Amino acid sequence: MVYFKNDGVYITADGLFSLEKTFLCGQCFRFEKKDSGFSGIAFGRQLSLFEKDGFVILRGVGEREYDEIWKNYFDLERDYSEVNKLLCRDKVMARAVGSSKGLRVLRQDKWETLCSFIISQNNNIPRIKSIISTLCRNFGNDIGGAFSFPDVSVIAGVGEEELKVIRAGFREKYILDAARRINSGEIDLDAAEKMEYPEAREYLTRLKGVGGKVADCALLFGYGFLEAFPKDVWIKKAVEKYYGDNFDESIFSPYGGIAQQYLYYYERLIAKNGKTG
Repeated sequence: MVYFKNDGVYITADGLFSLEKTFLCGQCFRFEKKDSGFSGIAFGRQLSLFEKDGFVILRGVGEREYDEIWKNYFDLERDYSEVNKLLCRDKVMARAVGSSKGLRVLRQDKWETLCSFIISQNNNIPRIKSIISTLCRNFGNDIGGAFSFPDVSVIAGVGEEELKVIRAGFREKYILDAARRINSGEIDLDAAEKMEYPEAREYLTRLKGVGGKVADCALLFGYGFLEAFPKDVWIKKAVEKYYGDNFDESIFSPYGGIAQQYLYYYERLIAKNGKTG
């Protein structure tokens, strides 16, 4: 249930919306833990939110902003209890759901997601966040002391030397190539949304530096293609450990992307706690 009050939007969590699990699972890079909640920027808007008395509260958000941005961003029209019930038919995933329940797959800006995961290649989360923060500070718009993610047209007009300020190394040429080809219309990010998943995946991999994993991350977190199942180091190890060589992500259909996030969070939690799974 969603309630609109003077101080913001109140969303009933019901054990199906955890800010910590949602923001700390590697799917986005512009929200930080702050005081009793999180704060960050998406779609050029600043947001502070926290959990209290069984609610997730979006501070200072009105009904229109909620409908236009945050409802879709947090995938709030999807019944995750039904998703979890389906995924729990698999014994391994049932354990992962038990640890990861409350994690929601975000629906982020397409260009920001693609660019962020180009930056993520062979990188760790603190450094990814640092590079993205520098990119926004140098090329984004000032929105009250914080900075929006720079528009694709802005990055398309940046020179190679100028972009070196973000210190992204070999990834800089991939960012520039993507921005210029998208800005010129050679690659249409909105068109990919209308394709079937295999076609959209092939389409994005036409960009330099965008392999299957980056394309899958962009399609899952920026487009809502829930059949996408990105395979990073953590997921590859988890798949090998629990399923062996004959793994087929279609066993989680149509929620492979949500299963991937649960498995990622579960495996990171096990590693953090020094368990074996």
